[in-house]
Amino acid sequence: MKFSDLTIYFEELEATSSRIELTNILSDLLKKLSPEEIDKVAYLLQGRVVPFYEPIEIGMADKMVDQAIASACNVSRENVQKLSAKLGDMGLVVEQLSGGKKGSKLTISDVHEGLYKIANTSGEGSVGKKINVLAGLLKELDAKSAKHLVKITLSKLRLGIGDPTVLDALSVAKEGDKSARPVLEEAYNKTSDLGFVAKKYWSAASAQDALKAVKKVELQVGKPVRPALAERLPDAESVVKRMGEEFAVEPKYDGFRNQVHLDRRQKADSGKQVQIFSRNLENMTHMFPDLVEAVKKEVNAKSTIFEGEAIAFNPVTEEFLPFQETTKRRRKYSVEEFAAKLPLKLFAFDLLYLNGNDITNLSYKERRKKLSQIISSEGQIMVAKEEILHSSQELTKMFEEQIASGLEGVMIKKLDAPYKAGNRGFHWVKFKRMAAGELSDTIDCVLLGIYTGTGKRTGFGVGGLLVGVYNQEKDEFVTVSRIGTGLTDDEFRKVNQIAQKIKVDKKPARVSSLINPSYWVEPKEVLEIFADEITRSPVHTAGKIGDEPGYALRFPRLVSFRGADKRAEDATTVSELINMYKRQRKVKV
Repeated sequence: MKFSDLTIYFEELEATSSRIELTNILSDLLKKLSPEEIDKVAYLLQGRVVPFYEPIEIGMADKMVDQAIASACNVSRENVQKLSAKLGDMGLVVEQLSGGKKGSKLTISDVHEGLYKIANTSGEGSVGKKINVLAGLLKELDAKSAKHLVKITLSKLRLGIGDPTVLDALSVAKEGDKSARPVLEEAYNKTSDLGFVAKKYWSAASAQDALKAVKKVELQVGKPVRPALAERLPDAESVVKRMGEEFAVEPKYDGFRNQVHLDRRQKADSGKQVQIFSRNLENMTHMFPDLVEAVKKEVNAKSTIFEGEAIAFNPVTEEFLPFQETTKRRRKYSVEEFAAKLPLKLFAFDLLYLNGNDITNLSYKERRKKLSQIISSEGQIMVAKEEILHSSQELTKMFEEQIASGLEGVMIKKLDAPYKAGNRGFHWVKFKRMAAGELSDTIDCVLLGIYTGTGKRTGFGVGGLLVGVYNQEKDEFVTVSRIGTGLTDDEFRKVNQIAQKIKVDKKPARVSSLINPSYWVEPKEVLEIFADEITRSPVHTAGKIGDEPGYALRFPRLVSFRGADKRAEDATTVSELINMYKRQRKVKV
């Protein structure tokens, strides 16, 4: 398919906010793609040229793109910058400067190859080379195609499509309905590679064979598994009722959730023998050289995938440090210096793959036993402490012990449950730290919009925040609160810095809101919010049905920024929020 034909569909997707219509347009597009194109389009829809977990970014800033536009359109860079200041969108700039140019022979593969080349260009003279490649592509494209290419290059292709919508569209395109969605989603959860799943599905001759091929997808070392997520329960008695009279309990560490991949078939210096991924699929290997070496020395396996929590600690007092201290290890520069200053302990808590075998279907009890066999009890990597408990009284005692040691609380796990990649369920339950004598929990909200400041806050650029939670059923974000207090001056400034990078000119298609902030942002940044209680509200859309009020947070305040640690789709869901509302009462665990 020509890239110009693809951008016709981009135009249609950009113009609608109906999820049903988005799915229909997308499925019509997918039907016309070959197996050689389908993976490339899947990545482009994500604003990428490779899966999210691969550390390959297109990496072109506005200053580089405006030079490429000037070269391609044969105008001065000053003219490009003036028009950009007027229109506020570099895509619109190149569209206008390209004039009436029509038609293009460049295919999707041609453009993808050019973008991939840009992403992989580094070293001396790389800036000029990237500009030349982009300018060369723009010269060959019509105005609309040039617009969308620039948006992709700047990571601003905001079509209102999430991964669930793409999975729905794949199923509709092949089956005529959404019946294949669960199978496609399971394969995606196992590999975190939308292009890989799409190509596997598209390569078979018949729909029946395609589904069989996708069902056979298993975990692969090097492709991060989408993490399993925990549910909440209100009290220890509810845990026993749900989990049975025997269950596992682990400390809940307030650190980085990591997924470690080890493949000794790779050369030790290849950068692929050990890879460490964050819970939002980011490759963090380069940030933790100390953990990489520890994995090589301390893990007794030829190939494995295991999960753990990395937390900073004070080697003198042996105390764990707060999450805010641990986050200082997430950095591009001074990595070795901070590794010495803030050493990490990695507490392994689950095993997903071992020596060529996907073991996610084994029970937690069996996985845990195998985990203990490949990791020693001493060293920088340790198996998380576990106790098998039988009563609410035992659970209460362990919970209080973990709080006293400075941790967040505990995780309770069902002994006979398989690992459910990418799913939230009662196979895992979390209890977090207590506040004012009551069992309390924070809510992970997504930043949706900004209210500009007045008075003193004018200088911050932010006077308030509009935040929401995730509606999993509709793949959209719904509002739950406006936050105007409880932030320090530095936090207001940080919100402004974040918001300026993800600011958009209209309400995103994946956002459902009755409220209009000063401006909208792309739903990407996750904020940990604490509130006094959950209330009903006619102005918020979380859980709102017809004329019934939605749900809102009373007296919300910011606890921490979790954007680097969590994907927006991993934020608190509407169903979780409703369950928390129903269980609201004074409870001591």
